[in-house]
Amino acid sequence: LPVYDKPLIYYPLTTLMLGGIRDILVITAPNERERFRSLLGDGLQWGIRIQYAAQEQPRGLADAFIVGESFIGNDRCALILGDNIYYGHGLTELLQKTAASSAPATIFCYWVSDPERYGVAKFNEAWQILDLEEKPQRPSSNWAVTGLYFYDNKIVEIAKSIAPSKRGELEITDVNKAYLARGELTVERLGRGYCWLDTGTHDTLLDAAEFVRVTEHRQGLKIACVEEVAWRMGFIDDTQLLRLSEPLRNTGYGQYLAALPLHSW
Repeated sequence: LPVYDKPLIYYPLTTLMLGGIRDILVITAPNERERFRSLLGDGLQWGIRIQYAAQEQPRGLADAFIVGESFIGNDRCALILGDNIYYGHGLTELLQKTAASSAPATIFCYWVSDPERYGVAKFNEAWQILDLEEKPQRPSSNWAVTGLYFYDNKIVEIAKSIAPSKRGELEITDVNKAYLARGELTVERLGRGYCWLDTGTHDTLLDAAEFVRVTEHRQGLKIACVEEVAWRMGFIDDTQLLRLSEPLRNTGYGQYLAALPLHSW
């Protein structure tokens, strides 16, 4: 799906890239895998490596770590949902700090007006996390757990150990509660300077498109421009960036890419 001027998948993809992550596994429904592969390829054009896997049945978010077990291997990993958008000054630094951290598990929370739609975090007065609830009817706070998670290698073992919920899914909230029970869950609260958009409904998808349109028009800078992020992160050089811009030279997007090395934004 497009969000203003680019596919929605570019937003989570570039978020991972901004954290310095270059090995990415895209998990889709079986009938969607080749569509994503035709769009993204192997990622080498952006200096990253993309692989693909299918979740045969909708068994919940935590099932991603079981599907991706061989991809994860002995490494740490991150999970981001395909319909989440993150934006804000200092986001790159926060992502890189989290990716480099030795914390066993890190989640990101954001204040929302409708917390009953999400997993919700409960804090004490010292902002220590006390509990997590999955889509509670009476939320204990307005702090929603967003769709971005960083874990150590124990995540595969934990995902395999949790039982399906009443709706038959392996819930990511149960994974996070397992880390919380071990005293190993770190929480980053995204304050007013950040924007987190969950585009899981038609209304929120339109909200996201309008946010991106207004911000890009006001600044003249692109959001989630995968070629630009690859270039700024040093995954590709000026020559590679200009090569990517050449097939698009008659479009505003291609002209934006070609102009990047001439500016110090």
